[in-house]
Amino acid sequence: MSSHRPPTGSRLQQAWLHRGLMAWLLWPISLLMRLIVALRRQAFAWGLLRSEHPGVPVIVVGNVVAGGAGKTPTVIAVVRHLQECGLRPGVISRGYGRVRDDCREVTPDSTPEQSGDEPLLVRRSTAAPVFVAPQRMEAAQALRQTYPETDVIVCDDGLQHLALRRDIEICVFDERGAGNGFLLPAGPLREPWPRPVDLVLNTFTPQGTAPLVPGFTASRSLSTDVQRADGKRLPLHNLRGRRLVAVAGIARPHAFFAMLRASGLELEATEALPDHFDFNSWIRPSGAGIEVICTEKDAVKLWAAHPQVWAAPLVLTPEPAFFQALDAQLEAKLSSRHGHQTS
Repeated sequence: MSSHRPPTGSRLQQAWLHRGLMAWLLWPISLLMRLIVALRRQAFAWGLLRSEHPGVPVIVVGNVVAGGAGKTPTVIAVVRHLQECGLRPGVISRGYGRVRDDCREVTPDSTPEQSGDEPLLVRRSTAAPVFVAPQRMEAAQALRQTYPETDVIVCDDGLQHLALRRDIEICVFDERGAGNGFLLPAGPLREPWPRPVDLVLNTFTPQGTAPLVPGFTASRSLSTDVQRADGKRLPLHNLRGRRLVAVAGIARPHAFFAMLRASGLELEATEALPDHFDFNSWIRPSGAGIEVICTEKDAVKLWAAHPQVWAAPLVLTPEPAFFQALDAQLEAKLSSRHGHQTS
């Protein structure tokens, strides 16, 4: 279901925020979606469809809202936290946007076409082993076979991928919350909400407001440094006063542009592109002294042809209470031999 990725600012996506005329016109179709979701979940509960557990605790980071909500930054934050706790996490993903549908390990030298942009970003950001496959269980098996010391598996996306049994579910939301509360196509929901999950993390909450969905919160900021393909780093503030064009092919490009401006950068132009844009047809802005700045996720695709582009990494910092709650739940799973499936 993660293929539902409407362009940011589209008419449909705006309709998903309110129960207006378009939403109500599409509502009867959403009832079919609700039925399909319910039947599929029941088929797994009755054993008509098979689910498997890889043998070590599984943490699924996903969402119920179509489009990006901050899953991958959350995965990176969780993996880094687990590493700091002395654990050896590995990551699995479907690898959205890649050309092939094989099972493979993601290495620092992989291309986005081979691995998908987000798994490659996770690998380069955390150095944790990452495997991609259409079936997450296949990726988990390959991960454990190659890295038998792995003691926790983090699944990037896959909240609705019930073939993989999981121990802890983390559901992420951004400032949209659950939107208008309708299922696709009348609303943004992939499945009915609320539904049981272990932890809720709001990855973006406007300052001075409460999150729309009760749960933990995280702050988002840009890294203090930007970097290029050759490894050169520069303090972000050193770009102030330069001729900059910002480009972003992510779920919320305008939020990235706002963060750049809040850092004191003056942007001559911005390019908001669809999430997972491949940049094969992208033409670099021309002009004397113009420099391009992008997200770290976009850089893994841009650097092959445009190594001079600056990447500004996004840092997601969940509140301490989130990690305390995660640690408490994970400790119980690690104390058992195989963990168990979240209901």
